[in-house]
Amino acid sequence: MKLLRRGTMGNEMPLVEVEGVLYDASPVGDFGPGFWKDNGVARLRRLLDAGRLTAVELADEVRHGSPVAAVGSVICIGQNYAAHAAESGAEPPKQPIVFFKTPNTVAGPDDTVTIARGSEKTDWEVELAIVIGSTASYCDSLEEAASHIGGYVLANDLSERKFQLEVSGGQWSKGKCSPGYMPLGPWIVTADAFDPANVGLRSWVNGEPRQDSRTSDMIFGCAEIVRDLSQYMQLEPGDVISTGTPEGVAVSGRFDYLKPGDVVEVEIDGLGRQRQTFRAWEG
Repeated sequence: MKLLRRGTMGNEMPLVEVEGVLYDASPVGDFGPGFWKDNGVARLRRLLDAGRLTAVELADEVRHGSPVAAVGSVICIGQNYAAHAAESGAEPPKQPIVFFKTPNTVAGPDDTVTIARGSEKTDWEVELAIVIGSTASYCDSLEEAASHIGGYVLANDLSERKFQLEVSGGQWSKGKCSPGYMPLGPWIVTADAFDPANVGLRSWVNGEPRQDSRTSDMIFGCAEIVRDLSQYMQLEPGDVISTGTPEGVAVSGRFDYLKPGDVVEVEIDGLGRQRQTFRAWEG
């Protein structure tokens, strides 16, 4: 089952896609924390099985919004692919590295991105993200941790490397929190319909390949990330966890950082594709 939200910014319609058909999901509400807390996926299935959801047709040009509405916490894992850690000049971590992004970083998958004021080193990062489906605290096993995953979504964890690494004071979030620096979507695939263990993820800048890897190369898998985080924080329904990026980003020194007019595309098998055009900040 795919969950998506389409429409103009602030007026997105919640939709569910099954076998290529779109249905209006508004009878269960938008895909925010309340949806997950109230067993929204199961409720959608019951309505679908009963034929009580209305099929809709939308033109291709209708905007895709973030499929995650009213985000609570945006939690990110750093250097979770050994080759990316190496290109960043670091040893692979022995424990998950954690940083946060603010909710206003979340944007639609194809929304234009405004480069942060003063940015010299804005970078792209294709990532697999987890959507938490139920409250998770002190998980004792990988199985328990996995049971709290509601779905998976494609993310682009955009980063300003100068802010992150040179003026950070040792904490990365300064380089991660510019508005619009976390495009999500185009859809969430529910956890029962997606296996995150070995899927391909890729990125391009102006049509040129940058990243091409598989989630099997992650140091910490999705369930292990949830289990670990749950020891230190309570994860709530609708929280987003972005699980790290593979090698092939600008911080490696092999590629130029992003500039106005550049186009970034990212994709993950089964989770769709994003396309962002970058523009300069204007006061």
